[in-house]
Amino acid sequence: MPKQRRRETGDSAVLDSFSWLAGPLRTFADRTATALTPQLSRNAAGGGRIDDMFLLLAAHPDGAALQALSADGSPHPDRPEPRVIRAADLPDVVRRLEATPAAHRPRWVWHRTQDWYPHLLTAGVELERSHDLTLCGTILAFSDLTAGSDYARTARRPVPDDGMAEPPRALLPPPPPADQGALFDSPAPARAASPSLRDLRAEFAAQQEVVASISSDDGVRQRLQLLLAAESAGGMIAAEMQHTGVPWREEIHEQILAGYLGPRPGSHQRPARLEALAVELRSILQSPTLNPDSPQELIRALHRNGIEVQSTRQWELQELTHPVIAPLLEYKKLSRLHTANGWAWLDAWVAGGRFRPEYVVGGVVSGRWASRGGGALQIPRQIRGAVHADPGFKLIVADASQLEPRVLVALARDTRMAEAARDKDLYAGIASQGFGGDRAKAKVALLGAIYGATTGESGRLMPQLSRTYPRAVDYVEQAARAGEAGGTVTTRLGRSSPPPSESWYKSQRSGSAEEQRRAESLARSRGRFTRNFVVQGSAADWAACWLAELRRRLRRMRVQGQPAAELVFFLHDEVMVHAPDHLVPDCVQAIEEAAAAARELLFGRIPVEFPVSVAIVESYDKAK
Repeated sequence: MPKQRRRETGDSAVLDSFSWLAGPLRTFADRTATALTPQLSRNAAGGGRIDDMFLLLAAHPDGAALQALSADGSPHPDRPEPRVIRAADLPDVVRRLEATPAAHRPRWVWHRTQDWYPHLLTAGVELERSHDLTLCGTILAFSDLTAGSDYARTARRPVPDDGMAEPPRALLPPPPPADQGALFDSPAPARAASPSLRDLRAEFAAQQEVVASISSDDGVRQRLQLLLAAESAGGMIAAEMQHTGVPWREEIHEQILAGYLGPRPGSHQRPARLEALAVELRSILQSPTLNPDSPQELIRALHRNGIEVQSTRQWELQELTHPVIAPLLEYKKLSRLHTANGWAWLDAWVAGGRFRPEYVVGGVVSGRWASRGGGALQIPRQIRGAVHADPGFKLIVADASQLEPRVLVALARDTRMAEAARDKDLYAGIASQGFGGDRAKAKVALLGAIYGATTGESGRLMPQLSRTYPRAVDYVEQAARAGEAGGTVTTRLGRSSPPPSESWYKSQRSGSAEEQRRAESLARSRGRFTRNFVVQGSAADWAACWLAELRRRLRRMRVQGQPAAELVFFLHDEVMVHAPDHLVPDCVQAIEEAAAAARELLFGRIPVEFPVSVAIVESYDKAK
């Protein structure tokens, strides 16, 4: 009986054992109590101080190990020994620690957010802040700000998501029936051993040390700290959005598919509309056995009919005039819908009225997000009507208008272009200053400068752009020259482009005229990459801060027991909030305030606006 009694009070005993944290949590409270990202002085170049109470969470054979750390990564002197917590007790322990006043909540340190946070969310536990060692380690390993440091020389340079080698959920085989025996079960794949608490503590200490070694002149160190915190916040936001899911009406999706493709077909059969188009293509091309899904068969059939093409890509087919082109383009469009977002996709990715994509924070080297399966970042317009708010809710879709051009203005500190950006339409402002009011030409010229399109129409317009905005053009030109020379460039907050590969360096050692031409071509290609990287990457910095600031504001709105507004979707410069009707005005204000806060965190108080366009709709297709 005593043993049973001890088990009944086990959870309470575990929680009480963490009462020692109350003092240190107050002592090491974050100077900006409720901020998710480190709040520097309102001038981003200032010397804001960031204090935190860090709690390291690591895997343990008996559940989890939890250890309080000082800011330098050493064990906290008030309680240097780690505590082991049963897996079943962990959510309650974390919930109690997160229930402390905002100023006293810890910053959780872990190997990867996806190792712990999804399970906590399932248990109903949300966290205020974290430090993702993998995401932060990737930034620090490549950043020019840490170049030459021991950390950069010895870093393992992890990829943001080690699980990328695993197939996305849509490609996994369906689970076996519940009554299937174990005779033919496949052995579970071996999982890599989780890093030990000691290893994680050493990694955190190394990260803290290398950041502390960076000069604080001009706010460089503070901006990098901001990037690390925003990236870690992004990891939590990605997990929260996957847990919450995008509101998705399955019956509407079915109706859309039926309208385009016909009734749901049997397994391994084409939908009726696709089959009818296939019959028409076979007839026109006089190829009775043609499989239009095979590019090789299709090209041969086209050649037999005198249609000379190198590929079956849409842009090439659109240049041709032949009776087969219209039905072929229609077939390709509908086939893409059927393959990417048809009934199989619906079965695999939508359940319980929610689409739960798997986001990869920092999955692109510039800092943009990616996704693992499900096509989260490519929801086609054809099916956006299925993204539908719940009764009593609205979708608030907001996107940052002309984000990358405005980021260039801020990076280059081009005062004349800043004047053009004062109106909501930057391209119209540029057109009025240097292109005779021709907005189309202004847009082509500016985007050509950012993306390196220096031939054709954009090349012809570049001299005018350079004369009108010399600072902005010079900024991207310098980035391009650095790339062409094999150098790297760095975003506003401190994310650097990866160095060239060894094969690139070898290509630059030419010995013949042909090799020299190839070397120059590869150098120009890298220059286009670095030219765009510094702008796109800085825009990703801004978007990360926008997300984190918006999350913080939405959390403030919550009232216990009442429906909450939630972030449910993010795409580069666009966010979607699913909000109760009565919270819509507050959410719009939060979105706009978060955008302004992100601008100030990155650039300080500058005369460049970062406006957001907001649409309040019931379904996503009505947003644009």
